[in-house]
Amino acid sequence: MDKLAESDSALLEDCLKLFHSSDNDTSKINALTAICEIMVDETWEKYQFYQVDLIKKVVQKKLNLKELTSLKITLANAFNNIGVIHVLHGKTTLGLNNFQTSLKLKEELNDRIGVSDGLSNLGIFYYRQGNIPLAMEYYEKSLKVKEELGDKKGKAVVYESIGIIHKEQGDISPALYYYKKSLALYEELNFKQGISQLCNNIGTLYKSKGDFPLAMDCFRKSLEIREKIGDKKGIAESLNNIGQSYQDQGDFKLAMEYCQKSMLLRKELGDKAGLVFSYHDMGEIYLRNGNLKTAQEMAETGLSMANEISMPVAINRHANLLCNIYEAQGDGLKALKMHRLSVQMKDSLNNEETQRAAIRQQTKYEFEKVRAISEAEHQNQLTIEKEAKAKQSIITYFTAGTLGLVGVFLIVVFNRLKVTRKQKGIIEVAHQVLEEKNREITDSINYAKRIQSAILPPTKLFKEYLPNSFILYKPKDIVAGDFYWLEYKNGKILFAVADCTGHGVPGAMVSVICNNGLNRSVREHGLTDPGQILDRTREIVIEEFEKSEEEVKDGMDIALCSLASGKLQFAGANNPLWIIRNGEVIEIKADKQPIGKTREIEPFTTRAFNLEHGDAIYVFSDGYVDQFGGGKGKKFKAKALKELLLSIQDKTMEDQKRIIDEAFEKWKGKLEQIDDVCVVGIKF
Repeated sequence: MDKLAESDSALLEDCLKLFHSSDNDTSKINALTAICEIMVDETWEKYQFYQVDLIKKVVQKKLNLKELTSLKITLANAFNNIGVIHVLHGKTTLGLNNFQTSLKLKEELNDRIGVSDGLSNLGIFYYRQGNIPLAMEYYEKSLKVKEELGDKKGKAVVYESIGIIHKEQGDISPALYYYKKSLALYEELNFKQGISQLCNNIGTLYKSKGDFPLAMDCFRKSLEIREKIGDKKGIAESLNNIGQSYQDQGDFKLAMEYCQKSMLLRKELGDKAGLVFSYHDMGEIYLRNGNLKTAQEMAETGLSMANEISMPVAINRHANLLCNIYEAQGDGLKALKMHRLSVQMKDSLNNEETQRAAIRQQTKYEFEKVRAISEAEHQNQLTIEKEAKAKQSIITYFTAGTLGLVGVFLIVVFNRLKVTRKQKGIIEVAHQVLEEKNREITDSINYAKRIQSAILPPTKLFKEYLPNSFILYKPKDIVAGDFYWLEYKNGKILFAVADCTGHGVPGAMVSVICNNGLNRSVREHGLTDPGQILDRTREIVIEEFEKSEEEVKDGMDIALCSLASGKLQFAGANNPLWIIRNGEVIEIKADKQPIGKTREIEPFTTRAFNLEHGDAIYVFSDGYVDQFGGGKGKKFKAKALKELLLSIQDKTMEDQKRIIDEAFEKWKGKLEQIDDVCVVGIKF
């Protein structure tokens, strides 16, 4: 209250005294009306509810028409305000009910200003629910009424709302156009709260364009006005936007300072809608600072709150943030789940049909105004054309007879062309649909590749622990069922090559689950013995697949090694280990069972060996040796790979990788690669 103008503060104090001391219901209602118009802090909500309850009580009494009409106007405004309150607190159904009740009362009273405000609020409501076409329909209706009434403030509100939709659709130029139209009207009216909001909105557009000096000027101007008028909710918004700008410029210290102030203020106000975005922005700052745990907590809390209050925009942002966090943590399965949620929300908000509907609705009103202006000119043009047609008709009749016979022939030809074009059109449309679907699928698979790549150990890390090594990794498709793996635990370097059931998307999904099983066996259970790791991984994989209602028999073959102080331990599921020593290949066979569900389950066997200087170790999937090619289209086979490896033992590991890769491509020739390929070589 200390932030209000002195005259408003005095009036507010008088109204509060009248409300609490008067026994006259009408006086109390009038006092409440003034209180709700003046008050800017969070206690406004409390008095708004007082007003509705009191009016409902009074209208039950016998009143004359004038008194009843006056009360209904006040009640309609109160219902509208309570709708706003409910929406801000995430109670969307109650909010919609109050908006509709308010609009109905205003229509009964023929309150055209009230009707236009009610239509605008319904537009805001449907926008928050992600129903863009319906939101624009209500904005259009509201704008027409406000135009007729000359309601500049109301028009400014609607222009701002349309600008917000353009901004959310990523259309910066039209968003800036509508924001500036709104700001000009607010400045003409000297409406401080509106000016502060539009400065803030325009700042967000400049920020999105990377123009941080202009953005910061707008945000600080907005903050200054909001502090003067005591708009706490607005202050929180401005603080958060300043924090985001610092974050985008890489100043995380100041970004954290401003965003934390904003979050604390939003918690104090109980502003759930604002808090949802605060959690997102704080989560991003923690992520960029490398604090994944706190970033995850922020994002998961924000996502839960966004779901609670049904905000598709916020759900999309939090899902995308969590996808990045899980990806950084190496949890590909969770990252993929969040990516799908993000895409689902994005599609609901930003699909092509929604955008077209929004554009149609946004331009319809402006078009109708232009059409009305040009209607008179159009009528004059029709008159001129009519006179010209009368003169032309004489020539036309004469010519028509001559062209009659030609016309019959052309009709026949035209009908044949029409049929052909129609068929061609159907084919083209079908082709376009298929292309669009294919593009969507490819985009999703490419993103899945990004997630799968996150679970693979970086080459730099592999070289750090195994400097004299190479990795040849050649997926058949964009994503793969094969993967290589590395962990360091209790002084032991654990590495493996795994081949999961299938390839492409199905194989990639299985690989994420199996990779997760290996990680958990080592990280959670502390295992370093290869056989024990495979036993536990098999249990984890089977547990995951048993959650499905259908029986899943997928799994993986793997060659897993542990290396420490010259001692090598090996355990395998169908895939062997090769050691090349003194010109010979020593093959260590694997257990003949997969990681997955099988009839007879036996513990995996760990075999130990002392390595000698110059030994070369190779683990691989079966994609290389099973590849068809050569002159007769036969498989490459294990024997040929052994001979190839023996022939290049004098080469460096990088040269070995190149030679093995070239040999594979030469063998394959123009034939299709039939499976994923992964070969890892290490020189001791």
